[in-house]
Parts: sequence; structure tokens; C-alpha cells
Amino acid sequence: MADAPAYRQPRSKFSTWAAIGLSLLLASCASGPKRPVAVAPPPPVVAPDDAGLPKDQARHRVALLVPLSGPNGGVGQSIANATTMALIDTGNKSVRLTTYDTATGAAAAAQRALNDGNRLFLGPLLSEDAVAVAPAARKANVPVISFSNDATIAGDGIYVMGFSPAQSIERVIRYAKSKGVNRFAALVPAGVYGRNASTAMIRSVEGAGASLVAMKSYERTPRSLEKAVAELGRNQGYDAVLIGDTARHAIGAVPLIRKSSSPRARILGTELWAAEPGALGVAVLSGAWYASVSDVRYRQLAAAYRRQFGKSPFRLASLGYDSMLLVASIARDWKVGDRFPGDRLRDEDG
Repeated sequence: MADAPAYRQPRSKFSTWAAIGLSLLLASCASGPKRPVAVAPPPPVVAPDDAGLPKDQARHRVALLVPLSGPNGGVGQSIANATTMALIDTGNKSVRLTTYDTATGAAAAAQRALNDGNRLFLGPLLSEDAVAVAPAARKANVPVISFSNDATIAGDGIYVMGFSPAQSIERVIRYAKSKGVNRFAALVPAGVYGRNASTAMIRSVEGAGASLVAMKSYERTPRSLEKAVAELGRNQGYDAVLIGDTARHAIGAVPLIRKSSSPRARILGTELWAAEPGALGVAVLSGAWYASVSDVRYRQLAAAYRRQFGKSPFRLASLGYDSMLLVASIARDWKVGDRFPGDRLRDEDG
């Protein structure tokens, strides 16, 4: 569990294949913003450094579908760089990785990848892009490992790999309950992520044997947020309130909560906060708790990334790195030219 000002991250078990702590939500099992956290203006598009990659053609063809231009170009380039790093780090010579820009159309990028003979898609980044590439991918029997954390898109060859709000919310609620918190409230944004967070909140509070006294949804406008906070504790007070949004939006909500009927409520956050470490030192988040994946291995990746590329990666770059570790592991049993063994992606528990 993490206290915002201390930058501490909770301990967690890593996935079978991942080195950093990925969350692989599988199609047959039973989540996340369609858009990642706002990013800075992207740098000029630069192809990932492929130094050390094999040049022959008799290899497994894997397509990386990410935005390399547009508003999310910086995130996509960071994922592409980290994916290439992982391929080099594993020393795997049987995989050929090609990156396709989805910024001008995910479906078109997917079709280009299929025309080039790719048998597996890593990405896209956004859930709506994953939906767009799904028909062509299914027709070609090409699995899609999306970097979205919207579990609702999973199924029929589409796999979801991302930081799940259900996991982080369950952990932070359980932790808060262990510290004596019994009455919870929640503020969630409108949209897919908010709906997923709402469902996770209800289940987590019920599972912890606590009470959910109120939950309000809001549009990301000051007026809507102010109204939601005012209505949150109208009937009864609460001991802690989950803000199911980015740290940046939590910073705007906390002062309103401090003026509400429950001014001393503990502030809780989700895995989205880990994407904005710079915001966690802001005074209004002092004492807040949030749960996310372990940061230990990510810091190792970030250090290696900085040495290679001269700057820090986006947090989502770890998904690209982990996805390639997964592919490299499965590639040992994958015959060149055959379809990707999608059954190897499924959790043993179904």
C-alpha cells in the first residue's frame, strides 16, 4: 500500500511471464480508461533502436500497434522502445518485431500488419482501437494482446493487458478496512473507467464486510465535481472516500472534500496515480493511500531505458516490455510460420 507523499508502492506477486507486474486479463475470465493519462506533446517520431536485432526473415512476425504520432505519440514511442529493449534483453533471435502507427487509423495499421504476415498483435493502446482491429484479426486468426485495461473488450481472441482498477481498488479497500475504516464513499468519473471502478468498489466494499454509504459520478468539470462532492455525504458521513480518477483530478477534488460533511475522511486512490508520480508530492494528497503494482522492477526498467534513450519512459512502457517477455517465453514452442498458440495465453483457472 502506498502513502502518496512517501512514494511507496505495495508489494505484489508478478505474473508468470512478466518481470514488472503486468495484469493480463484473459478473454475467458472475468478495468480502464479508454484514453491514457494526458501526455506531454509528443517528440518527433523516431523508429525504435533495433541495434542487436536479428536481420533474417525466417522468424516469427509480431506486430506492435501503438500511436507514434498525435497526442499519444509519446506514450506509443515509449512502449515501442521498451518492447524492443525486452526483445534484445531476452536474446531471442526467433522474433521479428515491426511497429505500426495507429494514430492515423488502427484498422488500417492492423491490415498493413496482416499484409506483412504478422501472426500476433501487441497493442493497440486504446480500447476503441482494439475494437477496431478485432474483426480483421479474428478473420486471420491473429490474437490481439491489447494494452488497454478495459476488461469489457476481452473475448474471442482479444486479450487485455493493463493495470486493472478492480485489483487496485480491492487492495486499497482491504487495507483501509484493516486500519479501521468501515464507511466508504466514492467519486468516479463518467465513462468506461468510472463504470468499471464503480463495480469494483461495490464488490470490494462488500467483500471487506464494510459499508458503501454513497457513490457519485461526475463529468470532468469543476462544477460537476463540486456538485458530486456536495451530494456525496448528504445523508451520512464516511470514513474514507475513493477518488477513482487520476492524481491530477484527485488534487482538484480533495479541497472540496475537506469542506464537506466529512472533512477528515481518508483519501483513497487507484492504480492511475502511479502514472503521475510528480503529482503525489502535492500537499493536498498528504496521507492518501493508493494501491498499484510494485515499482521495484519498473525502476530497474526505467534506469535501463534512460541509459539507452536518454530520458525516462512513460509508466505504460512497462506493458510493452512485459508483453515481449510473454512472447519470448511462448516462442520457444511456436513453430515459425504457424499460427500463434493463443491457448498459451489463457489462465489455468479459465
